[in-house]
Amino acid sequence: MPEVPLASCLIGGEWLRLGDRPRSPVHNPSTGEVIAETPLCNASDVDAAVRAAHEAFPAWMDTPPIERARVLFRFRELLLRDFDAITALISREHGKTRPESRGDLQRGLEVVEYATGIPALLMGETLENVARGIDCESLRQPLGVCVGITPFNFPAMVPLWMFPIALACGNTFILKPSEKVPLTAIRLAELLVEAGVPKGVFSVVHGGRDCVDALLTHPRVRAISFVGSTPIARYIYETGTRHGKRVQAAGGAKNYLVIMPDADVSRSVEGITGAAFGCAGERCMAGSTALVVGEAATRILPTLVEATRAMKVGRTDVEAAQPDLGPVITAQHRDRVLSLLAQGESQGARVLADGRGVKVSDAPKGFYVGATIAQPASPTDNILLREEVFGPVLSVLTMDGLDAAIELANRSVYGNGAAIFTRSGKAAREFKHRIKTGMVGINVGVPAAMAYFPFSGWGESFFGDLHVQGREGVAFYTQQKVTTVRWFSDGEGDIWRK
Repeated sequence: MPEVPLASCLIGGEWLRLGDRPRSPVHNPSTGEVIAETPLCNASDVDAAVRAAHEAFPAWMDTPPIERARVLFRFRELLLRDFDAITALISREHGKTRPESRGDLQRGLEVVEYATGIPALLMGETLENVARGIDCESLRQPLGVCVGITPFNFPAMVPLWMFPIALACGNTFILKPSEKVPLTAIRLAELLVEAGVPKGVFSVVHGGRDCVDALLTHPRVRAISFVGSTPIARYIYETGTRHGKRVQAAGGAKNYLVIMPDADVSRSVEGITGAAFGCAGERCMAGSTALVVGEAATRILPTLVEATRAMKVGRTDVEAAQPDLGPVITAQHRDRVLSLLAQGESQGARVLADGRGVKVSDAPKGFYVGATIAQPASPTDNILLREEVFGPVLSVLTMDGLDAAIELANRSVYGNGAAIFTRSGKAAREFKHRIKTGMVGINVGVPAAMAYFPFSGWGESFFGDLHVQGREGVAFYTQQKVTTVRWFSDGEGDIWRK
């Protein structure tokens, strides 16, 4: 068997091949083959990255914001130059379809564009004469060494949620991507270096829990950004804050899609299938539970089931026409999804569209699960309604009315997103007002916020006070300083006349 490449680390401006570290395989999910290996960094590696970032911080902090923005402008141009190559890489190591990979990178690119406006975003406030002869001003300054720990499901977008804003604000940054998808992160880092980021300002380390714990507890790390499952998000938040870090930790979700009787059939079905099965269901904004209200059960549900059964599953690592649905990330994750489906069925769920037997003839070892709809017998007693499946599985429940749908959705401990499909302004307004989630869609199945708004999860979908993206992202990566000023004129007292 030919040797596969080893993912590199970027520490202190140098690319390092840590060949003597334990390794984790990187798969092409479409075929099941191992395409690379990820070194699992230890505490010594983390310390080297943090020390380099700490030493680079003073000069980067003192770099004028417009000059930091120019690095990001160049980075943006390089992302556009290599857009197709990066999206092909995302599809190869993650399994997204090409359109999904383009969306992954595009949404991250929009954060880069937002961060280039940092001179305006960092502007403070002033007030003259807060007391006689005294003025006051506020400004924002960077924190220092910041860390991003990112998941496998969005190899480009989630890292780009974090480091462009952090760097623009004047921080140095260490990225720890998922060991399952290191290649996209490495390519982003290569382009950032090409754009002119100084040595030590940006680093990439790899690893599992030992690496993460070293980052969480290092005394010179000031802030941690994390996206992943809720149990790990809670651990990151509790451990990081206990060690004096500022932490934003986004977790999992169970997002509800409410389908009203008056909803447009074709557009609603398109939105629901995209929300439930896009990216193979591997996203924290996936619409995992559809609440079908009243006559929608006969008007819309049959069409939804038919559309789900018609979705094509296939390889995403080739230039040929893309399928509707690609593979999930690993064989272990595929088996977990199938196990949850089997448990749900044993607890009384009726499978309306079954993707478990899907075969891809030219990739028999790929990690495939087809789009599936299950209808639990009870709104409370089924594992499919409790667990975040993180796969292409949509649970469907019928509801008597909007009030019942909102009440059921609001029982969830999570609070990332929810959407309603309706033609009624009254129903939409009621839903928007009463639903307990941070992001709401009205005839939009995946209401993920754009770059200039915060990605605003509630409940156990988020731990912390300031979310990623937008002005909250700028606030997270900076600290405010307020200066109160009084001047005197030699021999005359206050500089202003009283």
